[in-house]
Amino acid sequence: MVRMELLSGTVDRLRAAGCVFAEEEAELLVAEAASAQQLDRLVARRVQGIPLEVVLGWARFCGLRIEVDAGVFVPRRRTTFLVDRAVAVAADRAVAVAVARPGAVVVDLCCGTGAVGVAVAVAVPGVVVHAADIDPVAVACARRNLARVGGHAYCGDLYDALPAELRGRIDLLLVNAPYVPTDEIALMPPEARDHEPRQALDGGPDGVAIHRRVAGSAARWLRPGGYLLIESSRHQAPLTAQAMREGGLDPQVDRSEEYDSTVVTGTRPRTR
Repeated sequence: MVRMELLSGTVDRLRAAGCVFAEEEAELLVAEAASAQQLDRLVARRVQGIPLEVVLGWARFCGLRIEVDAGVFVPRRRTTFLVDRAVAVAADRAVAVAVARPGAVVVDLCCGTGAVGVAVAVAVPGVVVHAADIDPVAVACARRNLARVGGHAYCGDLYDALPAELRGRIDLLLVNAPYVPTDEIALMPPEARDHEPRQALDGGPDGVAIHRRVAGSAARWLRPGGYLLIESSRHQAPLTAQAMREGGLDPQVDRSEEYDSTVVTGTRPRTR
């Protein structure tokens, strides 16, 4: 009876604050709280517009519970497609010997919480995951998440963060870099615009500035036959693919209507 009253009251408060999924969020908040007082504090933070995942301290991603710290980009459901494409590449019999093998190197660049690297490591046992982000707060969060799969996280600007010995040895390079055009950030929901770091959102004038930087140097870090996978958008994918082509990779665009997500895959040719 007490739980039902807490749940009902929480739903009412969330609805009044404009939360679209008030019932689902209330269930999670009530389950997370150890007392009515703690629940009140959690709901108060959510009503202020703080992302639910930050209030809870975790996000559900690819069936996994991923820790999320304040100020770190929250993993989105649409990024599930990036993981799916990475797993599909690893499972392809034509490349399985190279990718789905113990010790294969997977890099999660612009990693945020490290969710993508963790999910791929769980789905493809035996790979070694390295992750990097320019934000030290994100890196600290990623290190905790990656600990469960024996992964490593480094702080720095793109490839500058990675150990030099990975150059030319990466099998899968996975990138969920910011791709919101600078002028469109003001149009984003307040929870993202006001509570996530701008550097995790801002993709430059056309949204693909970081994609170009990643693709331009990827061939030097991938092994021959290795793969770069970048989450993009439907209308930006041609620009992402062009950047890969100019970087010496062979691009392919894949689209998921289920996740409303687009992934561009670039392959480093084995020979030229």
